[in-house]
Amino acid sequence: MESVTASLLRSGLSYDTIIQFGVRIMIIFLVVPIHEYAHAWSAVKLGDDTPRYQGRLTLNPVAHIDIIGAICLLFAGFGWGKPVQINPRNFREYRKGNALCAAAGPLSNLIVGTGGMIIYKIFWYAYISSLSQTLYWLAFIMYYFTVVNLGLAVFNLIPIPPLDGSKIVSYFAGNKWDGFMYRYQRQISIVFMLLIISGVLDTPLGYIQNGMFWLIDKITFFVDLIGKALV
Repeated sequence: MESVTASLLRSGLSYDTIIQFGVRIMIIFLVVPIHEYAHAWSAVKLGDDTPRYQGRLTLNPVAHIDIIGAICLLFAGFGWGKPVQINPRNFREYRKGNALCAAAGPLSNLIVGTGGMIIYKIFWYAYISSLSQTLYWLAFIMYYFTVVNLGLAVFNLIPIPPLDGSKIVSYFAGNKWDGFMYRYQRQISIVFMLLIISGVLDTPLGYIQNGMFWLIDKITFFVDLIGKALV
């Protein structure tokens, strides 16, 4: 019987495309739960047990996956999980706690992305040393894994509700920002979705994503030093 991979290749899909879809599935079932768990964990640590009562203080993907967000992530490369509900009134400082909980999600993507960069570089230098095709594809998988993680961090930092960036900006902007977003939330959401579908945001978000990739590449310079010494 023909394998799934062979069947996909025969239909015209390249190894690159197959791996990209595979990595996106891995992101959906691994990274999205980590992102949402980070929100839940930070809320509980700051004094709000709502996520615990609602079963969100877990890494179980079933508790965190949003169907529409997962479909967008699978086919468009960006998406979201099921929002973690919190009660900011349980925080000692309402705005600060809300902002910290919001920032925990993108921060988790940056941390996982940094780990992905380290593993990518290890596989890459191992490939250069051995010219093993297996190591080449493992390096490619981790490269794309890192890129998608950074893309999720950038996407979630957009200051549009219900994305995390809106709560972070709210901490600095104050009540006027909250009032504006509340009054025009439906219109803003419609315009935002149109911008996403049209691809208008791809270029600016891509620049930020590339900037984050460059920064993490520089932060993990020690892997380059060790790899070049061993090759």
